[in-house]
Amino acid sequence: MNTDISKLLLACCLTVLLVGSAFGQAKLVPNKITLKSGKTFNLNLPPGYEIIPAAEGLKRVRFFAKAPDGRIFVTDMRDLTDNKKGIVYILDGWDAKKGKFSKVVPYITDLKNPNSCQFYKDENGQDWFYLAETDKLTRRKFMLGETKPTDTKPEVLATFPDYGLSYKYGGWHLTRTIAFSPDRKLYVSVGSSCNACIEKERIRASIIVMNPDGSEQREFARGLRNAVGLKWIGNFLWASGQGSDHLGLQKPDETFYALKDGTDHGWPYCYSASGKVIADTQFPRREGCKNVAAPYAYFPAHGSALGFDLFDEADGLFGANPAFLMALHGSTNKTVGHGYKIVSFRKGEKVQDLITGFLNKGTVNGRPCDIMKLDANSFLFTDDNKGIIYYVRKKG
Repeated sequence: MNTDISKLLLACCLTVLLVGSAFGQAKLVPNKITLKSGKTFNLNLPPGYEIIPAAEGLKRVRFFAKAPDGRIFVTDMRDLTDNKKGIVYILDGWDAKKGKFSKVVPYITDLKNPNSCQFYKDENGQDWFYLAETDKLTRRKFMLGETKPTDTKPEVLATFPDYGLSYKYGGWHLTRTIAFSPDRKLYVSVGSSCNACIEKERIRASIIVMNPDGSEQREFARGLRNAVGLKWIGNFLWASGQGSDHLGLQKPDETFYALKDGTDHGWPYCYSASGKVIADTQFPRREGCKNVAAPYAYFPAHGSALGFDLFDEADGLFGANPAFLMALHGSTNKTVGHGYKIVSFRKGEKVQDLITGFLNKGTVNGRPCDIMKLDANSFLFTDDNKGIIYYVRKKG
């Protein structure tokens, strides 16, 4: 057999062992977490893995992005209000042995609910920093190693409606998330203004696509009530979706989609229950739900699916059934109990718990938000409830 093919098959086999065994249906064991404040609690992981608070003292810390110089940037929305006190931080001074960052440096302050940032290198070799706030998408030139923006005049590429009902009514979706594709297109998700309604503005509950300079903006997919997690992996734009709140405690599903151009995912007319698309009788329409795409995967109602990452080792060779990790942020109604965990899953297979303990007997120890894979045996994730960034790795 060809040596290169043998190596590839070995790598694929190792991937199956990692995700299917270590991250599979194993009995989780408690890992004691001790914070700088002195507070202690347990989070539960598969045997052979450990979890370390890599950075503390943040607020509503959200989504990661890796800069061209290798540093990790992360957004912080501060709290649940509509505010202009958000921050983008640089996580620096990484110590892999200790599993900690030595420095957390404010990069930009006084931002309107910054949920997502990304980096992009244009055809001339210029690096750019992109930032999604509630009301606008901006970009500015980025210089390697900078700790404050050297470009103080960001370009506004797009503006978004920034009003909506309060959280009490399931609206006020303040987050905007951005992702780049291999063919140099920029995608932005814009949440709905409400729990379930007929929107006045077409851009609501949709994902738009544009060139990196903001030109040629158009709709890519719609009917997505609030697609907070957004990432291009392989041949697809992947998105996590949060379902409506008026259909009871057990439906609709929280969803995960492999998006295609021009697809309609149904909201508010249709929803997913146990992976099947169903018409919402409160919002009838002539064509029904026959052309609505079913989710790639789904999770319990009100679990709040947010950030995710692919965890196959053979990057670019995902095979027929890639393995993902998903952060289930958890329902704001603690009595529902769904979410408050990180799970692993493959299409058509049972979702497996990976990290639990964020909700313990009514006490909230955290709410996982975003996941960033570091290598085959480790990843980071954000907790936007306690303002912590955690490092998870295989022991040894």
